[in-house]
Amino acid sequence: MKQKRQSGAGGMVQASNISSTQLTSHSTKWMNPNKELLGYDGPLPFNTSQTNSDLITFTENKEMESRINEVSTEGGFYRTLEATDCADEESSPIDIHSPSESLPCPSSLRVAPSDGASTLINRENNSSSPELEGNVEGNIEHFVLQPANKKMHYKCRITRDRKGMDRGLYPTYFLHLERDYGKKIFLLAGRKRKKSTTSNYLISTDPTDLSRAGESYIGKLRSNLLGTQFTVYDNGYSLMKDDKRDDRFNPRQELAAVIYDTNVLGFKGPRKMTVIIPGMTSDQKRVEICPRDESETLLERWKTKNMDNLIELHNKTPVWNDDTQSYVLNFHGRVTQASVKNFQVVHDSDVDYVVMQFGRVAEDVFTMDYRFPLCTLQAFAIALSSFDSKLACE
Repeated sequence: MKQKRQSGAGGMVQASNISSTQLTSHSTKWMNPNKELLGYDGPLPFNTSQTNSDLITFTENKEMESRINEVSTEGGFYRTLEATDCADEESSPIDIHSPSESLPCPSSLRVAPSDGASTLINRENNSSSPELEGNVEGNIEHFVLQPANKKMHYKCRITRDRKGMDRGLYPTYFLHLERDYGKKIFLLAGRKRKKSTTSNYLISTDPTDLSRAGESYIGKLRSNLLGTQFTVYDNGYSLMKDDKRDDRFNPRQELAAVIYDTNVLGFKGPRKMTVIIPGMTSDQKRVEICPRDESETLLERWKTKNMDNLIELHNKTPVWNDDTQSYVLNFHGRVTQASVKNFQVVHDSDVDYVVMQFGRVAEDVFTMDYRFPLCTLQAFAIALSSFDSKLACE
């Protein structure tokens, strides 16, 4: 169903043509039956007041970093999302819509962006000291596995290639790091494997070689049968296998797990996701998670609340704005089209510290920005999971 553009007061973009739907989050009920999902389509009037709920800034937060560092020694339990969610088909381009017209009931809810300033603001030093934009350091194979440097954010772009005989079902995704003056640096490519019982994406540092036997194979993303839970691996050897191989001294690490909440009622709306990643040591190294049996995997540890040396993240809930009567997320100009796939990942202890954000800017073009403690491979795999169809949610 086509989305509609509303050019009323404040230059708002309508993110959905829904009239009434109720959705609850893990902490609050953030929607009610009489409110619609709308979004900004113009500069966001920034208000640096601490009470401004729409100000989502990229900041160096000492409390957040200390919590991440303490995870490796203390462990902890974090609340999981209780709200239901589901996946949706790609959103269509936004059409012009008269503010006086009534809106028909839609099939889905979508999160709309605001076109605020693209500079990521450091809140502690106000807007005068923005974070630096990250660049590739060393060889690609090493860089994509290293946690992001502190005080830096990495601005990337994902291009989806659906050309060819079978790429409609098995598109290839290319990740580039954006640089000044339109320049870009290739980082990773990913594609879903054919003839696999579950969704299985191979990720490579060579865009022309997307095979597991290739020298550039760097990791993979694998889902469960329903497509609601995903695990990210590097290219090591699984210790859970009985056979012995020469590369057994390079044990496979689990780099992340992504869980999408299902909804048995079939409601379509902005999805709720939980991201589990290994904790960080005091010297900013990632804790190695190399399971020897199923109980040691990230997903099983999350299910049993054994969160020692792990970090739990959630997607940020859109904020209700009384002035615009809409739910919005501020992507700082990095996202331009409303989509159910748009999201920001945060930690519950500081929802203003945006660890990662992902959103649509064109039919087959998406932006993906990330920062400490994620690495490139983790962020790219999380984004790939967002593309995958969730059978239990449709």
